[in-house]
Amino acid sequence: MCGIIGYIGTREAAPILLEGLHRMEYRGYDSSGLAIINGDGLHLAKLPGRIVELDKLVSSAPPAGTIGIAHTRWATHGRPTEANAHPHTCCKGRVAVVHNGIIENATPLRQNLIERGHTFRSETDTEVLAHLIEEQLTDNLSEAVRAALRHVEGTYGLAVVSLDHPDDIVAARMGSPLLVGLGNEDLFVASDAAAIVGHTRKVIYLDDGNMVELSRDGYRVSDLKNTHVDKAVDEIAWDLKKIEKGGYPHYMLKEIFEQPEAIINSLRGRLVTSEGTAMLGGLEVIDESLAEFNRIVLTACGTSWHAALVGEHYLEEATRLPVEVEYASEFRYRNPVIDERTLLFAISQSGETADTLAALKEGKRRGAKAMGIVNVVGSMIPRESDGGIYIHAGPEIGVASTKAFTCQLTALMLLTLYIGRRKHLSVERGRELARALEELPDLVQQVLERSSEIQQIATQYADAVNFLYLGRGLNFPVALEGALKLKEISYIHAEGYPAAEMKHGPIALIDENMPCVAIATRDSVYPKVLSNLEEVHARQGRILAVVTEGDNDVARIAEHIIEVPEIDVMLTPILNVVPLQLLAYHIAVLRGCDVDKPRNLAKAVTVE
Repeated sequence: MCGIIGYIGTREAAPILLEGLHRMEYRGYDSSGLAIINGDGLHLAKLPGRIVELDKLVSSAPPAGTIGIAHTRWATHGRPTEANAHPHTCCKGRVAVVHNGIIENATPLRQNLIERGHTFRSETDTEVLAHLIEEQLTDNLSEAVRAALRHVEGTYGLAVVSLDHPDDIVAARMGSPLLVGLGNEDLFVASDAAAIVGHTRKVIYLDDGNMVELSRDGYRVSDLKNTHVDKAVDEIAWDLKKIEKGGYPHYMLKEIFEQPEAIINSLRGRLVTSEGTAMLGGLEVIDESLAEFNRIVLTACGTSWHAALVGEHYLEEATRLPVEVEYASEFRYRNPVIDERTLLFAISQSGETADTLAALKEGKRRGAKAMGIVNVVGSMIPRESDGGIYIHAGPEIGVASTKAFTCQLTALMLLTLYIGRRKHLSVERGRELARALEELPDLVQQVLERSSEIQQIATQYADAVNFLYLGRGLNFPVALEGALKLKEISYIHAEGYPAAEMKHGPIALIDENMPCVAIATRDSVYPKVLSNLEEVHARQGRILAVVTEGDNDVARIAEHIIEVPEIDVMLTPILNVVPLQLLAYHIAVLRGCDVDKPRNLAKAVTVE
């Protein structure tokens, strides 16, 4: 959600900034812009729409200059228009600001600034920052930014340039991701490592309350009181090839097909099959206190919330502790019963999801042991957590999450083995699950080999306007996830339901035009699911079912079936979601949708 890149060095800034914006397109945006300082002043170019349009605008009159900032905006305050696109400038056009986050007190600040004679050109909350900095600007840009931020309530990742300080970029972070890139003769600031990995892999991750000044002579990190802060230099663990399509037509399809490798990476070095358990170094902090916890809370949003629902089944079965799943966006706005005997896990692909980060902090404030399950190394949730698990899915560029979801489920099963073997899970059952995890990548690969078959099935459903997804037990969350994938990228209305709940209302929707996608693999509730599907069949509903290889019972009443290999029941959600990912993908392509950049969505939701 939104992207920032800034550059200062010896090369022309415009091509580097535009390249960085393209690398961050996957995050979601509706407008873009850049500001470059040169001998002619502050060159500003911005407009709504795709970055390719900004490319054309800039190339028509390429601005010279070796320092600049750029931004992709996902609209919060104000429509996607040229006036609302970033960067925003002050009254005199001498200060330019790009900003991710939300200034919560923007309205009173704007009113006060107008009363003091400032003129606003946009509807955004960000513009108040430019005017506040303008008022404070003297001989030190950092001090002006620092003074302006004292008036601000809310979240921000921001970068500022000024004509009065043409060799400085000042950036600051509070609740929105920001990092510094260290090149040979260049310095970068960015909200996403993808924007700069083509130029350097050496980075400094800023924490909340950090400010950095980039100059021709180097950089300095401080806090909002101007106290120097020492920061470690980290190295990005992946290279540019990981964020390129590699011959696939879309990132989403590439990432669906990367799932066997991603699961192997999630498991690597962690399974102890002989003992039916897992080694998770990030959880050692709770080893001695496990006996003290009387419940587990999983909190997340979107796809990660669906993973948490599966995790609830895993952990309750293996630990016999009560497990609750909370929407992170709602968690801190009620009065949750959390104390020092609560073990809290915040699940997020990006590690920067604003709602999930806020829920983690609220849990810690109430005394819980707070842990993270995230993909992005160096993100905020791991740094705010007491410990946790990296899922090691690798960069995920497609907005609709695929490999991160299956790796989250893999990590949750590792967590189940880790805690379960210390609680209730027998060594025999632990070994069975560990062996099933070892087989899992090969079985996922077998499902992926059915992609062309699923593509043919998709042609029969691409014109539908509504879908119902049905599942029970462990696979009800898979129904929710399958429906979400279809909604996200094809814009078809779809709902997931527990199959037994269909008769308590949704069955009224069933007719010959309503496709029902059922997860009907063989498990303890398989006969019940079959009965539920008979109810759909009796009302002439169209059934597309995911079934265990060799199943003939569902095939008798289904319009289409997709077979998956047999696996331990606990791991069926990981296998069963793969054909639903492919179904959503192929339907979206048939409908001509922008699969990797679905409308209105963002990859990392860093605002509430």
